[in-house]
Amino acid sequence: MEEEKYIVALEVGSSKIKGAVGVVDPAGTLTVKAVEEEKLVDSVRYGCVRNVAEVSRAIRAIIDRLELRESPRKIEGVYLAVGGRSLLSSVIDVERRLPTEMEITGEMIDDIFSEALSQPLHERAVIDVTPREFRVNGSPANRPVGNYGSSIVASLNLISCRAQLINNLRLVVEDRLHLKIRDVFVRQLIEGDLVLSNDEKRLGCMLVDFGAETTTVSIYKNGALQYLQTIPLGSRNITIDITSLNHLEERAEELKISGGNALTGADSAQNPTAAFSGSDFTEINHYVAARAGEIIANINEQMNVAGFKPETLPAGIIVVGQGARLNGFNRRLEKMTKTKVRVGMPGGRIRLADSHIQPGDAVDVISLLAAASRDAAECTSRPAVQQPVIMEQPEVVPEVAATVVEEPAARKSQPTQPVQPVQPVQPVQQPVAPSFGYEPVKPRPEQQSEPKEEPKPKPKPKTPGLGTRILNSFRDRISDLFTEPDEDE
Repeated sequence: MEEEKYIVALEVGSSKIKGAVGVVDPAGTLTVKAVEEEKLVDSVRYGCVRNVAEVSRAIRAIIDRLELRESPRKIEGVYLAVGGRSLLSSVIDVERRLPTEMEITGEMIDDIFSEALSQPLHERAVIDVTPREFRVNGSPANRPVGNYGSSIVASLNLISCRAQLINNLRLVVEDRLHLKIRDVFVRQLIEGDLVLSNDEKRLGCMLVDFGAETTTVSIYKNGALQYLQTIPLGSRNITIDITSLNHLEERAEELKISGGNALTGADSAQNPTAAFSGSDFTEINHYVAARAGEIIANINEQMNVAGFKPETLPAGIIVVGQGARLNGFNRRLEKMTKTKVRVGMPGGRIRLADSHIQPGDAVDVISLLAAASRDAAECTSRPAVQQPVIMEQPEVVPEVAATVVEEPAARKSQPTQPVQPVQPVQPVQQPVAPSFGYEPVKPRPEQQSEPKEEPKPKPKPKTPGLGTRILNSFRDRISDLFTEPDEDE
């Protein structure tokens, strides 16, 4: 039976880094369990990592918090999304001539995509390839697999970025943090897959990712991506403009969010939240409206560069990113482009396990989880639970036979005194000696311990001649006593 897979997404932006953990069940349903973020200042510029040490510290803080929420799991791999100023798409055509009329197979299409991915680009890395149009024998074919023909012409979008952008990400994630990069996705593409419907892509629409330092525009038509370009302007440009009024950047960001208005002629009276900050927003909003108008003009120009007009994009403009939260921006965008505008939100197929997750603010990292869930690879490991070892005592069964009791180890380790062997005492029947009017004197210990002659092994009591030998020995000892001088006398 298949188990749930834990996937981890990491989105490195210019103003903050976001990390998220999701769970994919065997049916393929994604549940977003946690989202964490860390703010950055000048460590990432236009999507490219500049300060490797600071970015590593921020990512480590995010990983630690995610691991704490999913304890005891440990994060070992991540999915990454890339974007930034250097991200763009270029059109490439690949043609195949077949020997005869035959059926177009999936292997042929895969071979065409592989050839496009291997295209060498100067100091640029190819991240992805997306189809624009297929032609079989000169006729359009939205689904070329299964058609019969002798020639295939594929018009593809080759999406690339500066090689340094990828190299710096690998330096931080793999070399410093020792995390495995499972895969790399283009942020703009996966956001389009999450917030755009198939009908909108077929009718024609524009997706605008309004970020901190960049704004990425992608245009869809006939169900395929037709154009992608990044503008080096973002919401941070508005914040920097406000700092010219003698505000620090942190304070300028607060003023922009609390009372800024992108509409021309907006003042503090039209912003109820302005009263709480105690600031006059009349002059502030002059800067906000001027910079917002410049960003919108560049967005509109990208539509003209791609060769589209508002009437050819009936599905309108879909806006995502932190910059889309600026008061009055979407209304002014709709007015200047003469196209309907809506805010992109994750679809209903995404589950949120934490009520604190704001889907509109976390579109980027949620879209990365959604893209990774299609071919999910496990990003975490769960340490094996150490079960307590229980030593089973063997059941003591009394033995019938006599057993030898071993001496305890503690006693074995102590030196023991040599034990004198105990000689068995055998009963000796002493003959009655003749009485001479005195008591016989017992032999001295010295004499007993040091006999003159080395005694022979004692024979068994019933051996013939034993009494005679004992009587003779006793007589010899008596005679010795009489012959030795007595000092007392």
